[in-house]
Amino acid sequence: MPELPEVETVRRTLNNLITGKTIEQVQVRLPRIIQKPDDIHMFEVLLQGQTVETIERRGKFLRFILTDYVMVSHLRMEGRYGLYAGEDPLELHTHVLFRFTDGSELRYKDVRQFGTMHLFPKGEDLTQPPLHKLGLEPLDEGFTFEAFRDRIAHRSTKIKPLLLNQEYIVGIGNIYVDESLFLAGIHPEREASSLSKKELVLLHSAIIRTLRESVEVGGSSIKSYVNGQGEIGLFQHQLNIYGRQSEPCKTCGSEIYKTVVGGRGTHICPTCQPLKQTRNRKKSEK
Repeated sequence: MPELPEVETVRRTLNNLITGKTIEQVQVRLPRIIQKPDDIHMFEVLLQGQTVETIERRGKFLRFILTDYVMVSHLRMEGRYGLYAGEDPLELHTHVLFRFTDGSELRYKDVRQFGTMHLFPKGEDLTQPPLHKLGLEPLDEGFTFEAFRDRIAHRSTKIKPLLLNQEYIVGIGNIYVDESLFLAGIHPEREASSLSKKELVLLHSAIIRTLRESVEVGGSSIKSYVNGQGEIGLFQHQLNIYGRQSEPCKTCGSEIYKTVVGGRGTHICPTCQPLKQTRNRKKSEK
């Protein structure tokens, strides 16, 4: 599933490709992709004549800011957008087409068919599902250490499932949680409440560093991810731990192992990420 860096890369690419274009016609070929409104014909009609002002991101969701509406799109497992000439052959698994007045088409393809689109009047999308309960944006100015600490420091949940919970921090999926915890030297099964202030500082910094470095190289193409121009991401070549089970740790040489934490495959270096619980932290450490 595309995570924050991949979705951010798609956002930037699409902004360059379609900002300023006006929608002439929409064709929905797979109705279940459209979650709001219930009437698929209404979705198609409301978008006619709308100009793409910009594209923003909230967590793993794309927000297409139009003249009067906001279209919220989630790529899920394998959803992808691409810009085509109107006469280009239609490829398999193309489910939604946005034809612009200049003859070009934005096409949404999704082999797994798990992606979703919601259409809202401007000003309503952030207060309704699926965006209304999302947590902190880790690449925004508001992601301060204090805000991060307040969200997770006193939770008894294991740190990895907590970081994957989009109601606390958005956009960090399995790849980047493993990478961030490794950089911070924290075992994924540590309880969040057991982390010292120093460890929280390291983790906060590791999350920002990992995401920023991935965005700079277009995200990770672990499976089938490509951006809006068909280009793969390159961060998979920089991964320290994810997908490297049975290989030596780049830092200490210990063998990386894979286990399951919170129902997700998890990569750990036993030396760099020792499992320890430091309960009853002193108030001075908080």
